[in-house]
Amino acid sequence: MRFAILSLLIGVAFAQDPAYKPGVTYQSTNPNYPVRNPFYFEGRIDWDLLKIDQPSNAWEFAQRGIHRQDDLEDFPGAIDDYRKAVSMNSLANGSCQLVTAAPVGFGQKVDPPPCMFTARLRLGNLLKRSSPAEAIALFQEVLTIDPLRLAVNGFIAETYALMAADASDASEKNRLLQNAVAAYQAELALSPVTPLSIKLTGDEANNAHVHWELAAIYEKLGQFDDAKSELELYLKATKWHSDTYPWRIDLARKRIARYQ
Repeated sequence: MRFAILSLLIGVAFAQDPAYKPGVTYQSTNPNYPVRNPFYFEGRIDWDLLKIDQPSNAWEFAQRGIHRQDDLEDFPGAIDDYRKAVSMNSLANGSCQLVTAAPVGFGQKVDPPPCMFTARLRLGNLLKRSSPAEAIALFQEVLTIDPLRLAVNGFIAETYALMAADASDASEKNRLLQNAVAAYQAELALSPVTPLSIKLTGDEANNAHVHWELAAIYEKLGQFDDAKSELELYLKATKWHSDTYPWRIDLARKRIARYQ
């Protein structure tokens, strides 16, 4: 009871002190309170819980962008916030750094702060159709930050495929489709199937989605043997992992029969 009364009195005192700022006033003068770790948490935090009127740094702009995109479906607003976040956390101007090792004092102070990937990934996916070159550049920055991050090469491939669909020149369309193939193959390379993995799991292929998309691109290129091979790998992958769209499994068998 006494603790509850004391807490209430402290709360009233804080409310009457206009200079008090939660998380700042006392922490900044406490020698045992560490400097904020700038290694950003890149997941979503409920915007209302952050109690921020106006974003002031890259992380806050990224969080408001997530709120605008997911909660409000305000995609232009989200794009603006993500662009602002990337501009304040930039590889080009040195306002962020690639962290490849833990320096002395790491976790206490990192200046400039680490480069973030979430704002770049989300912005790139919002721009795949309207500004594909910018989207690809953003995805490539993500791979610079984290070369082993899965799905990013797949996003690059999807963007090239969209650009190819809009291309009127046959040679340009072919070039863009070849770029998509290379990006999808780079995605597969990050999750290799090896004799040991087959022995341990029985799984003879990986990433059914990529094999499905590669088959479609090879068909557009007129490379039907390659399309058939990718569909066969797709069926091997779905044997263990099925597919979000299981109707494609039967369709893959029909396409293989047509190629033959």
